[in-house]
Amino acid sequence: MPELIKLRNVEKSYEIKAGRSYVLRRIDLDIRHGELVTIMGPSGAGKTTLLNILAMYDGDWTGEYELDGHPVHTLKQKHRRELTKQLIGFVFQQYHLLEDLTVYENLEIPLSYRNVKRSERQALVADILDRFQIVGKKDLYPSQLSGGQQQLVAVARATIASPKLILADEPTGSLHTSQGQMIMDLLAQLNDEGTTIIQVTHNEKWAAYGDRIVNLRDGWIVDPEDLPG
Repeated sequence: MPELIKLRNVEKSYEIKAGRSYVLRRIDLDIRHGELVTIMGPSGAGKTTLLNILAMYDGDWTGEYELDGHPVHTLKQKHRRELTKQLIGFVFQQYHLLEDLTVYENLEIPLSYRNVKRSERQALVADILDRFQIVGKKDLYPSQLSGGQQQLVAVARATIASPKLILADEPTGSLHTSQGQMIMDLLAQLNDEGTTIIQVTHNEKWAAYGDRIVNLRDGWIVDPEDLPG
């Protein structure tokens, strides 16, 4: 399959008194359509920073980034935001559901960003509620849900607009093992249906769901043979 993502010499750094502090160094990475890729590494390795760059939430970096044929590094912020809405769903560790909106309303938000007609929004939300088996939760607020249920809604929200790419930052990090298993099985199913997924995790069991693992250390992509132990 052709590449969905191409990164070339991507770097992220901050100016400090002693010079520059690098969060990411010389990142070269290709991810094909339909892959499920796991990013692993210790805290501070640059995993979340890399996801935020891929999601175009962070625009302060250097290098080249091509997403589905679009040269992100040449685009203005407005066009990057539009590309994110069109192509990417993001699953956060801490859910990031809007507390003052019901499950139904939380699920509608990505569709409103895309100017989907009201009747079509209703049909899509009804379909995703049924698929994720949360029809009975549609009128509840996030505070009325368990952690696993909130993450289930978060995954549903990330997928409702049928993105080509799902970025998942420790999607099971706040969940019990059985809840984490449910979320990972769901992500694997979405991947089987053709969605490209990049997940960050510390859990080797969940990492094994992926086609391959990208290891980060101190901002560098490293070969598994170079890792300690």
